[in-house]
Amino acid sequence: MDPRPQNTGTNTIRPVEASDPEKGRFLVCGHEPQFFLNPMPTTRALKETIIRDAHEKAERAKVTVFLNFHGVKTPDMNKLRTALRKLGSDLKIIKKTLLGRVLSGLGIAGSAPALEGETAVVFGYEEASGAAKIIKNFSKKNGGLTIMGGILAGQYVLADAVKRFADIPPREVLYAQLVGVLASSASGFARVLSGPARSLVGVINQLSKR
Repeated sequence: MDPRPQNTGTNTIRPVEASDPEKGRFLVCGHEPQFFLNPMPTTRALKETIIRDAHEKAERAKVTVFLNFHGVKTPDMNKLRTALRKLGSDLKIIKKTLLGRVLSGLGIAGSAPALEGETAVVFGYEEASGAAKIIKNFSKKNGGLTIMGGILAGQYVLADAVKRFADIPPREVLYAQLVGVLASSASGFARVLSGPARSLVGVINQLSKR
């Protein structure tokens, strides 16, 4: 294709720059753009790229959350995206027809929740419960955002399950709680061992009766 502008008399036709996500279109330029010509193969290729990207993210994600963001203002949506990105999570706006193709190729158990309105998808990776918590808190403050359900542990779940998952403490807190339990159990056992032999025998007898 000749990259040089082509003079047609009143307007100039030039190829769109290669950095354009839908490269290959032609822009008719006079004093301002007038129309675009979009070849079908380019549109199809763009859709396939979106589907592949979403499929790869869904396979990596520990939790996937479906959102209806109808009524959420753009600045607020950007704030949600930024907060999720800090946890390494992705928020993507995907047409329901394309999302349906993604979900059909994942082999998820159960039935997918009904997807209504304008749909966005959050993919949570390492900090999965943290991402769910951010979404839950955001939906409380912004009535325009609705949790429709998601994917958790390889199966479809409803909105309530996503909200309960959001209440799970962060990994660091769980580790600290586990260490506390183990330390408490170890110190209790140590006290038994340091006590009279009769106490130890009593403990063994009690265990043998279970």
